[in-house]
Amino acid sequence: MNIAAIGCGGQGSYDLEQMESENIVALCDVDEKNAAGMYQKYDKAPKFRDYRVMLDKREKEIDAVLVATPDHTHAPASLRAMRRGKHVYCEKPLTWSIEEARRMAEAAQKYGVVTQMGTQGMGEEGTREGIEWIRSGVLGKVGEMHGWSDRPIWPQGVQRPTETMTVPKTMDWDLWLGAAPERPYHAQYAPFNWRGWYDFGTGAVGDMGIHNVAMMYVALKLGPIASVELIRRSEKTKETFPKQTIVRYEFAATEQSPALTFTWYDGRLLPAEELLKSKGYQEPIAENGSILVGERGTLYSIEWTGGDLRLLPEKAFSDRKKPAPSVPRAPHGHYKEWIQACKGDGKAFCDFASFGAPLTEVMLLGNTVVRHGEPGQKVLWNAEKMDITDSSGKPLDAFQNAEPIRRTQYRKGFGLDE
Repeated sequence: MNIAAIGCGGQGSYDLEQMESENIVALCDVDEKNAAGMYQKYDKAPKFRDYRVMLDKREKEIDAVLVATPDHTHAPASLRAMRRGKHVYCEKPLTWSIEEARRMAEAAQKYGVVTQMGTQGMGEEGTREGIEWIRSGVLGKVGEMHGWSDRPIWPQGVQRPTETMTVPKTMDWDLWLGAAPERPYHAQYAPFNWRGWYDFGTGAVGDMGIHNVAMMYVALKLGPIASVELIRRSEKTKETFPKQTIVRYEFAATEQSPALTFTWYDGRLLPAEELLKSKGYQEPIAENGSILVGERGTLYSIEWTGGDLRLLPEKAFSDRKKPAPSVPRAPHGHYKEWIQACKGDGKAFCDFASFGAPLTEVMLLGNTVVRHGEPGQKVLWNAEKMDITDSSGKPLDAFQNAEPIRRTQYRKGFGLDE
């Protein structure tokens, strides 16, 4: 399969290494220095700074596209590729806004392409097995889900830098900005710290919430979000996420799934410690993880996604047999699963329509409340209208056309339909 990459440094370089069994036919990155490793490895592949130019010039020879850019470029690049009939692997979170997530899901279905969101742990044997444990009913009726992270490990709760910096000669800053509003270059944004800035990233929950609760979210087939409440925000700044947040969601019950409360914590907040100790767990608590609390037991997922599990209290489950396999496996891993699906062999588990877009929407809705709500304020989510209201259903001014539900304006040339 002929793969083109948009974003070749950082996570993109790791992704490319997992795809080296295929033909890497074109590389695109706005920063030659950041992409140097992959540029040297695939020295014969043509190089581009502008993904739009790459897709135009190399369209006929490209079968699939890797998108591993900062979050704000995921949708513009992926949609442009899917409209050309290209299969797409896009890093998590799927998009920068909820509207973009829905557009990505629609496009994947419309153009019949194979898609996969970069939640690598979902391809592990232990994760697929964890889904089976949850669906087996071993925990009894579940009512609480908790997820947490040590992120941010980049600056948040800060103001925009005021000093002037020169754009590195290896970088095209205009192309790096892409869809986002114009601003002067600063090393505080690129190549890594963009994650904490509203215009570019999705904060801790976008970076790690996507990983840490993915297994439980999928296993439970959770219904629509009924409400979201900002429990804690360490500070409110104009352009970056806070250093710490706690957000609580309420999911409505459906025929397939229970009513459930999901609480997210970041900034090294570890409420799980007391909860797990109450279940008899005495080991140190992971810096990233999730917990699902049921009437008959608790499932603790250690670190990313869920491959390392504990059923608590451990004595009660020590002789419990594994549930019969019912979830398709990815014997060669997350990346190979997508590659094989592109070739017509099986399906990609973390596709945009059924997995990536709905899970991303959950995380971005929390970010919306963090950015525009106030601690102690519970709001209702009207998924059909993509609107936030008070308890009576009245629209709230603070959330009208709020980011990241929608991006109110895209820079010319980088819109979703361009």
